[in-house]
Amino acid sequence: MGLLTTCIGAYPKPDFVTLPDWFNIPSGPDTANPTMAWESAAAALGDDLEVVLSRGVAEVIDDQVRAGIDIPTDGEVSRENYIHYHCRHIEGIDFERLTEKSLRNGAYSAFLPTIVARVRARARFLAADYRRAQACTNRPVKITLPGPMTIADTTANTFYQSPREMGADLAAALNQEVLSLAEAGCRHIQIDEPVFARRPDAALEYGMENLERAFHGCPQGVVRTVHMCCGYPDRLDHPNYPKADPDAYSRLAAAIDASSVDAVSLEDAHRHNDLALLEMFAKTTVVLGVVAIAKSHIESVDEIRARLTSALDHIDTKRLIAAPDCGLGLLGRDRSVAKLTNMCEAARSIA
Repeated sequence: MGLLTTCIGAYPKPDFVTLPDWFNIPSGPDTANPTMAWESAAAALGDDLEVVLSRGVAEVIDDQVRAGIDIPTDGEVSRENYIHYHCRHIEGIDFERLTEKSLRNGAYSAFLPTIVARVRARARFLAADYRRAQACTNRPVKITLPGPMTIADTTANTFYQSPREMGADLAAALNQEVLSLAEAGCRHIQIDEPVFARRPDAALEYGMENLERAFHGCPQGVVRTVHMCCGYPDRLDHPNYPKADPDAYSRLAAAIDASSVDAVSLEDAHRHNDLALLEMFAKTTVVLGVVAIAKSHIESVDEIRARLTSALDHIDTKRLIAAPDCGLGLLGRDRSVAKLTNMCEAARSIA
């Protein structure tokens, strides 16, 4: 009995994983491009890199499983961030040529890798990440990818004239990884599109079409999830950091429900939605964020249970999954474990 539970993606890197990411550098998650630093740190590890990554993935999956998570992730341990890790495996994106760009509707700016030619996939790589993670547990591991609109928004472009065309080519590159993951046995594949919540008009104009391209041909039995978070702050307990329009989810709900997507991940803990929103998803499973990833407060079992119970006034039990709002990188290991443990206890207690 009870509700299923999952994580969204990122998890705090263990101390022995001496690779930078945008959670563990001084300038914070939304202002740095740590890719070059990651490559230097990876080179310094040399032949030990895979050993360190395997040990790190095993630790973060063990944390999730002991907390009670039904569908863990690999914690994105091998990634400097969830976007540029994937971009390093796409031809046409230049990491030597960085271009300053304003991002997320002006929330911040950063120097970003630049699209200088038609994008296409290089050799497939995520299936190896999946196998590394799945070897650590008998629970089904979810693997995450950045979506076409989010990659486009988090790179600079000097080649494409049309955002729809650029998104279609990015989607084709992502689709190769989706199919490779499915072939390797991965049954939970999540595409992260936070930019959908920032730019719902563009998402409806061409973003959903390209999301479908990214999932095209994904076989039955694979759960296709799209995650739409509303943004990270630069630190914990920053109460007024810029977030997406609270109406974005309701504007996108009908298109999501009409698509081939099986599950949609929505942020609810940091800023509550009107839970009538859930009624707009007639067939789509909702992965509801019920613990905040940017607040040090550890939600009690009772708090979480109360929110889940309220959600079930608007959606049936089989189509509700409990999760954090987004990745857990800002929280540190102890807070992450505490929040996940309480969340899983609350979800199990739902009749």
